[in-house]
Amino acid sequence: MGTITITPPEERASRPAPPSPPPSPWIYRPWIDLTVGCGAWSAPLLLAGFYFANSYGRGWSVVFYFLALLSNYPHFMATVYRAYHTRDEFEKYRIYTVHVALLLALAGVVTHFWYALLPWIFTLYICWSPWHYTGQNFGLLMMFSRRAGVSPTEAERRALRLSFIASYILLMLSFHTGASGDALIFSLGLAAKFTLPARAALALFFVGASGWALVSLARRSSFRTILPVMTLTATQFLWFLLPAMIELISGREIPQTRYSSGLLAVLHSTQYLWITSYYQKKEARAGGDSRWSFSRYLVTLIAGGIALFIPGPWIVSRVFHVDFAASFLTFTALVNIHHFILDGAIWKLRDSRVAALLLDAQQKSPRAGDEKQNSFAAAARWLSGRAPAARTLRIATVALLFVWAGVDQLHFWWSSEASALPALQRAAALNPNDSSVQVRLARAEQLAGQHDAALAAMKRAAAVNPANLAVQESYGRSLIESGHYTDAYVQFQKIIARWPRNADALVNYGMLAHRLGNDEEAVDNWQRAVDADPTQSNAQLYLAQALDQQGELQAAARHYRVYLETIAARHQKNAADTGPVLAALIKVADADAAINHASDASKGYNAATGFADKAGEKALESLALVHLADLQEKQGDIRGAAQSYQRALPLDAALGDARSTASDWFNYAQFLRKQRQPERFVFACLLHAENALRNNPGDELTVVVQARKESEARLGQEAAADRRKLDESVTESLSLQVSGPSAKK
Repeated sequence: MGTITITPPEERASRPAPPSPPPSPWIYRPWIDLTVGCGAWSAPLLLAGFYFANSYGRGWSVVFYFLALLSNYPHFMATVYRAYHTRDEFEKYRIYTVHVALLLALAGVVTHFWYALLPWIFTLYICWSPWHYTGQNFGLLMMFSRRAGVSPTEAERRALRLSFIASYILLMLSFHTGASGDALIFSLGLAAKFTLPARAALALFFVGASGWALVSLARRSSFRTILPVMTLTATQFLWFLLPAMIELISGREIPQTRYSSGLLAVLHSTQYLWITSYYQKKEARAGGDSRWSFSRYLVTLIAGGIALFIPGPWIVSRVFHVDFAASFLTFTALVNIHHFILDGAIWKLRDSRVAALLLDAQQKSPRAGDEKQNSFAAAARWLSGRAPAARTLRIATVALLFVWAGVDQLHFWWSSEASALPALQRAAALNPNDSSVQVRLARAEQLAGQHDAALAAMKRAAAVNPANLAVQESYGRSLIESGHYTDAYVQFQKIIARWPRNADALVNYGMLAHRLGNDEEAVDNWQRAVDADPTQSNAQLYLAQALDQQGELQAAARHYRVYLETIAARHQKNAADTGPVLAALIKVADADAAINHASDASKGYNAATGFADKAGEKALESLALVHLADLQEKQGDIRGAAQSYQRALPLDAALGDARSTASDWFNYAQFLRKQRQPERFVFACLLHAENALRNNPGDELTVVVQARKESEARLGQEAAADRRKLDESVTESLSLQVSGPSAKK
């Protein structure tokens, strides 16, 4: 059912045939065929899945993981059973059963040693899955129409086929619009302004082309006859167009992994088991096997499905100490890809035997004894025979696989408890080589206050998957948070060696170098981060600050400007950016002032003042006003400078920063003295600054005390009286109307 290339069957001999009853399109019963085979239950199940996934996330994920045992895994085994269970079938599809399988096995081995290959094969799996679903839906549609005796004309078939292809392309455009939200899935990063009209056109084409074909079919058949065809078309709409329409209307992005490997995979798998069970039953009965039973077939598929997916990752992980999470994803992707390839080869209605069994046509079936006699066939017959040893071996194997599956389910159940420390510890005990479990365990232990244990878990996660950048960076950040700066420095050094252009890692490496006193190395790494990703705001900020400290004000301003542009371009504002943004605005204005771009500098200071006022950042608002006052004084705007000082100084009172407060009052005193304001106000400002620094001895206090003594000497005997009314004079100084030099009083 995995191909959408279907051609008419071979011409039959034209001889009179006895009257036959009207053809029936049904496989089992109408309600089963419509519900499972045609996907009529898609709407309620998708709706329920959406509700439970959002309201009961953990429970739903556990239920889904269990459903994989009953539907997803068996449906892969159904294809394997179909291609490998007889020598004739095995030889017929040898290129797929042997050569392709060996190539994919080789790819699996390479991926376990070269993690960078995993995103490529996982992206291929995710993007191929919807095409596989589309092929099955279209194949079943053609099967039902021909079973009912109303084969579509070439035009009708082409319209239906193209509409189904259009729905797949529409979904791929949704997948590849914008950046990927999953590190394991690549996106083409297409712009929404191009894909949006294309998706709208494809949706209209699907509705128009499929609608015309269905109407055309309805004119020469009954509603009951084409009901399966209509249902499968509606299913294609629900699976492919509806998610894209919801995304376009609501703006909520649909994760590729959730779509391709979520509930839709369960619906597809049950549909697949429904048709393959019918085929195998017909084939067995045609071959003279009267003992065939659905229950035995289903147990075989479940056991075989378990064997395909579960033992491999566990063995590789425990024996070779490979990351279980990465190994499981590798097996999942490659088994799926082999399934897609093999399925597309074996399910074709142009194959006379497939057509005969699925369309209830007459076909001579090979006798049981026609199969080639060799050791392979003999071993297969013995294993499936009634010999006590064979029966015991089958039961023991199935029992072992079911127990193994139970352990795997238990491991998933415990590991899904994101914050339950005992459960995560049990999951880690079952398989310590699982990076995803170790990362969750580290978070839970961190929340429980077990910081050393949390760090040990992160170290284990990093050790089992050294090629996973996210895990390596998480371990590095854990080392930083725990204060192990030297170890963190070494960790990020390893990350940079492996990913030399990773901007985030370069930023962290630079921060650690700076903390350890290697400022030159820090600047070098921040510059490399900026070169790798100019939009890395932290790199721009840290580099600007470092250059500013080195006295390279203009070079620093360039990076401050890029930092501000990057922050402004973000759609979501972060409160943590407020302080750095304000500081950057002031620094850029300082740089403009230094090169006499007074107008730009004034705009920058005023912008910083307004922004700080709205954000409640009093310290930075005061700083911007003081810098603005200095600029205004240099430009001869004495009134403006006085007003800026007088707005800044009251803000300092609420900050509790003695040094900043004293500095601003000292500068205001110097300003008043230069403007020849009354000496008592100069003295009051200096004395107020001295009092602010009383408990902070140092050079600043020495300078302020010296200036106060000089002012006090100029006042002479009036100084004692001015000391007594200090608060009054300080308050009065904030309302002085200063417009230029005045005579001293």
